[in-house]
Amino acid sequence: MLTDVMDLVFALVTDLHFGKEAGYDGKLRKLTAQAPSLAARFVERMNQVVRPELVFNLGDDIEDESRERDLERYGRCIEILSGCQAKVFHVAGNHDRINLGDADLLRFWGREGRIYYSFDHGGVHFTVLATHETQNVSVRIDDDQMAWLERDLAAAIYPAIILMHHTASEQDLAYNRWFYRAPHLCKVVERRNLRRILEASGKVIAVFNGHLHWNHFDLCGGIPYVTVQSLIENLEDDAPGKPAAAHAVCRLSDKRLVVEIEGNDPARYQIELDRPATPSEQNT
Repeated sequence: MLTDVMDLVFALVTDLHFGKEAGYDGKLRKLTAQAPSLAARFVERMNQVVRPELVFNLGDDIEDESRERDLERYGRCIEILSGCQAKVFHVAGNHDRINLGDADLLRFWGREGRIYYSFDHGGVHFTVLATHETQNVSVRIDDDQMAWLERDLAAAIYPAIILMHHTASEQDLAYNRWFYRAPHLCKVVERRNLRRILEASGKVIAVFNGHLHWNHFDLCGGIPYVTVQSLIENLEDDAPGKPAAAHAVCRLSDKRLVVEIEGNDPARYQIELDRPATPSEQNT
């Protein structure tokens, strides 16, 4: 499946939730007041220690409140992340899209066109999807985007990484404190068809998402699906709280993908990649 991939380091951060204090089940769950400082510390670590080539922000930059405040807070989040010396790419989260439109997000991202897109870098094809949540009903990917994805992967000449906000896997949510009663608000309705497209391409190395506020690994149809913990998730049961301060550092070569979740809720996944033997390897 793979061509020779140059060693590539990229990082992911998700669910920063700049904004008002947010609880769940009567307890403090999101340490939103710490979001700006945690985001700044993430940027500092990227620049001084990790030095990735790319950084992906997987969405939910804000805790939605009103259009005026969301514009201000979303802009502040993007401003802090733009301090990364790496190239920064953004994914739309459900909170980001409640009071802000696609045109608003694209303006902050410095992009034109659509909020789903793809590009090549370092011998890898990166595809960013845009899921849409109808509040308290479902999470969807529209037909036009699915058709675009199929064409995008068919035309890709490099192995692919998929980035999205919601999950396309079949996670068991029994112990997820946010979604154990609401799987319809985190799993994409069209996920089986989406996975069919990814599997049929024969090019997808891994799929990354945020949204669920935990670290999780699934293997579906031979493709790894990795969920990254929220930057501001409270790891304690209530106030005053301890932030996850989570972010992922990914190291990709033609042999393996290593994903390390750093911060106060660490995890590590190592994915061995199948590739055809080269003629020189066959003769040894």
